[in-house]
Amino acid sequence: MTKSIILIAVLLLSLSSFATETKILVRAKAKDAKFIGSSLGGAYVIIRNKTNNRILAEGKTNGSTGNTDLIMNIPKERGSSITDNQTAKFLATIDIDEPTFISIEVISPNNYKQAQINVHTELWLIPGKDILGDGIVLEIPGFIIDILKPRTHHYISLDSVKDNPFQIKANIVMMCGCTIRKGGIWNSDEIEVKGILKKDGEHFKDIDMSLVKTNLFEGNVNINSAGNYELIIYAYNSKSGNTGVDKVNYVIYN
Repeated sequence: MTKSIILIAVLLLSLSSFATETKILVRAKAKDAKFIGSSLGGAYVIIRNKTNNRILAEGKTNGSTGNTDLIMNIPKERGSSITDNQTAKFLATIDIDEPTFISIEVISPNNYKQAQINVHTELWLIPGKDILGDGIVLEIPGFIIDILKPRTHHYISLDSVKDNPFQIKANIVMMCGCTIRKGGIWNSDEIEVKGILKKDGEHFKDIDMSLVKTNLFEGNVNINSAGNYELIIYAYNSKSGNTGVDKVNYVIYN
């Protein structure tokens, strides 16, 4: 029995001796914006062997959102880098003994489930042939939208709203957490933000939303009847094609 265990250990050791450490660097970049890093909780990366679906490495991107000028303003040439040493990344070291076809899955933003996007790509990883520099960059489209008012499943008396416009508030940022403001790199004037209000499952009103301060959009609606309400707020940029949505349900009672 002991000899068998020793033989198996020797065999495993001999097999592992042929494996080569191979590094691969993965980044998540918000569409029309910067990289997703520690300030937003990171993007979650899963690297799998496509043959057997075994997870080879997983973890979160860490680091900064990157250099704004380098990413957004300086014209790009072939071979030029858009990252620096602080730019968010996930670096994996994988032991392989032959070219391996892998899938890379990125789930982002990791901490904002209502805005979460899942993207993936596939490639061959070759033993000892590291993929570094900018690495493998996966693009994450969209906006992160948080409805601040009304609150989820908030019960509101009809008397408190029927004579006053009911205020709607939402915080909206890029998928990297980058700020939206009037005249900024991410210009609020280029982003259409609207609310769609439903009452008892039927369309009730559309609500225009406007920027009142950095990232914060507000709108008003007149409500004169009790019911179960659902508010949908969307953001849309026709230039970039970015879209984002958040929803909340609340109750107006007599």
